[in-house]
Amino acid sequence: MSEQMIPLIAAAVGFVSVLLAGYGLMGYLGGASDSARLKERVSGTTIKRSEALAAPLTSAFGNMLAFFGRLGTRIGPTETEEIDKNRLRLIQAGLRKPDSYKVFQGLKGCLALFLAGGFLAARYLVFTDMSIAVTAFGFVGLAAVGVYGPEYWLSKKVAKRKLALSDELPDALDLLVVCVEAGMGLDQAVDRVCHELRTSGPIISSEFKLLTLELRAGKARTEALRSLAERAGLDDLNSLTSLLIQADAFGISVGRTLRVYSDAMRVKRSQRAEEKAARMPVLLLLPLVAFILPALFVVILGPAVIMSMDMFTAMSK
Repeated sequence: MSEQMIPLIAAAVGFVSVLLAGYGLMGYLGGASDSARLKERVSGTTIKRSEALAAPLTSAFGNMLAFFGRLGTRIGPTETEEIDKNRLRLIQAGLRKPDSYKVFQGLKGCLALFLAGGFLAARYLVFTDMSIAVTAFGFVGLAAVGVYGPEYWLSKKVAKRKLALSDELPDALDLLVVCVEAGMGLDQAVDRVCHELRTSGPIISSEFKLLTLELRAGKARTEALRSLAERAGLDDLNSLTSLLIQADAFGISVGRTLRVYSDAMRVKRSQRAEEKAARMPVLLLLPLVAFILPALFVVILGPAVIMSMDMFTAMSK
């Protein structure tokens, strides 16, 4: 009798769970709508329902980031040089919020703890016959993955952003040449290029936007250009800023300097594209050998093998 009641009890528990979850979801949606209407009455503005529904999730995400930031403050390096170096890498990857460094360090610590702790829990609950050596190796390996995995992801993100920046730079330089030769000053030309490349070159546009904001805030052009090169971390942009600083210091024509450097950057981008095209035959060799040649062998030699097998079978009879 008890064995027959177990499926009924499980079904009842599942029904009650789904019912409570539905009531909780309805209460959440109703509370969000009431909160949105109350905010509209108090502030006199219209609040979208989607924003009201997403507000608790946004708040929870912000609390999680704050927790990662507090944890990163405790477990991160304390040397100023190391902190500045890691913060610069995050800036070069496009992560430029004030607490990005702390959040990144806290995320590494939580990921290492989660992976290592999950492995230990699986070892003592599921893989109970695992040896101590394998357990220690797995624990250390997963903890290392949690620590160095985000670093590897950050390195790839920095390299990808630098490559995109190097592809967008020649077009930006061409527009700068046109604007400067049309009579604009360098600051006005940078601002104009920033607006023109918002869609086709978002990364170089954001860098030029920061440069424009620094110049408007009263920062010297030399320091603003050096900050641009440091944020980008690109050798070509570093050389460009050095040329612009020297042209500004010695009174050299900025338009001529930009034109010469623009031609060199365009040739370099073409050479990089030709290099990628030259590597394609080598990269296609592995899938050719692994997938295409076996299929060709089956199609060409398959009928001959089948005929030979039939012939030997007939001879044996």
